[in-house]
Amino acid sequence: MRCPFCGNQEDRVVDSRASNDGKAIRRRRECLRCDCRFTTYETVEEVPLTVVKTDDRREPYDREKLLGGVRLACTKRPVTPEQIEAMGDEIELELLAGQSNDASSKQIGEMVSSRLAALDDVAYIRFASVYKNFKEPQAFLDEVRKLL
Repeated sequence: MRCPFCGNQEDRVVDSRASNDGKAIRRRRECLRCDCRFTTYETVEEVPLTVVKTDDRREPYDREKLLGGVRLACTKRPVTPEQIEAMGDEIELELLAGQSNDASSKQIGEMVSSRLAALDDVAYIRFASVYKNFKEPQAFLDEVRKLL
């Protein structure tokens, strides 16, 4: 770390402690040349998730967009906001734990679908009707039959 006062690159750490609710480490340093003290912060470099759409467009992952679709599917259903938030947390953690920073919209849609099917059948059908883009009533009926 370069001293902001004299530019020397040799220093020693005098004190370290967690900062910013554990999201950073605050280090108090002392320059070995001029004896001046300065503070540095160490944080994890976050790499943003990217969603790859079906037409190969890429856009940043948007948690609120995902949860908005789930909330819409769960309108007037016995699904609590806490359950929806928990679903969003699970999906986000699974995406972040993946090998890549890219996730296909199909992959995310499947993750939401499987969780909604376990949570509420009607909400699942509502979500699937948009996600799977049913072109005809028979496809819709086939999906309902799978649930029965």
